[in-house]
Amino acid sequence: MTSFSGSLLAGAVGDALGASIEFESIDKIRARYGPSGLTDYAPAYGKLGAITDDTQMALFTLEGLVLARERGLNPVESVHAAYLRWLSTQGIQGPAANVPKDGWLLDHEDIHDLRAPGNTCLVALRSGKAGTITNPLNDSKGCGAVMRAAPVALWSDDPAQVFALAAATGALTHGHPSGYLSAGVLAVIVQQLLAGRQLREAVATARAELVLRPDHEEQLVLLDRAVNLAGTRPSPEFIEQNFGGGWVGEEALAIGLHAALAARDLGDALLLAVNHSGDSDSTGVIAGNILGAVAGEQAIPRHWLERLELRDAIAESARRAVAALTLVRG
Repeated sequence: MTSFSGSLLAGAVGDALGASIEFESIDKIRARYGPSGLTDYAPAYGKLGAITDDTQMALFTLEGLVLARERGLNPVESVHAAYLRWLSTQGIQGPAANVPKDGWLLDHEDIHDLRAPGNTCLVALRSGKAGTITNPLNDSKGCGAVMRAAPVALWSDDPAQVFALAAATGALTHGHPSGYLSAGVLAVIVQQLLAGRQLREAVATARAELVLRPDHEEQLVLLDRAVNLAGTRPSPEFIEQNFGGGWVGEEALAIGLHAALAARDLGDALLLAVNHSGDSDSTGVIAGNILGAVAGEQAIPRHWLERLELRDAIAESARRAVAALTLVRG
């Protein structure tokens, strides 16, 4: 049963699983947790089930889109304003001081916690400028754009519109094509899954949109590799050898997608996606966004879902988005 709440919550669970091992090598992960690596939440930020900046920013993407639809605003501008509100939660006012403190996320006390925010996002947002595809702020292709992109799936039933909007919101902070095109690909995959498509069909639709965009070649190579190697169950070494560490957009998307394609179920996919020497929380988010959309909230292991930080706020945000955007219900 497809579900947007499943996509958002499973992404957050993947984020929380990866949070404790994001900066550790697989050798250290195995030394601490055993030969299978991490198999359950481990303490991060002083608690179990803690989310990171990945889920925080995804929620603000969602908030910006909801307010844009409710108020008839430009969605890219509305998402940028939402990101500036997120910036204020990190203790940085600057340009955020002039942004209305509307929406609903600022009312949640835990959303104000610092969770290793990405430097590219911080610098871009502190500038007060909104990057665009034609006028980028930088040449960053970090995964900070793709890890927050899944909510754009709800904006339209047209894959071209979803891709364009996700890429545009990614380019607000990440100027390299592989940074913002990865966001477009993920958003279309999730949109297609919510519409009832099979995963490989959803990827094919996203790929067709990708190849229409300039400078898509780098992203395309890893997208195709993730699909072509889907018959191989990945080890952490396999992930690093074939996809890298996930610190940049095209790598993070490939790791999360490959884990989703190769896994036995949602829980298995999340563990495959986080156990490697790289950006474990972001790759866990992406795998969760994908398979959560396919299988729904009920497929998330209960012992993870019940301990997830901000679970109720995430679920309520998902319900609000579905009600406001109306194009996909789940």
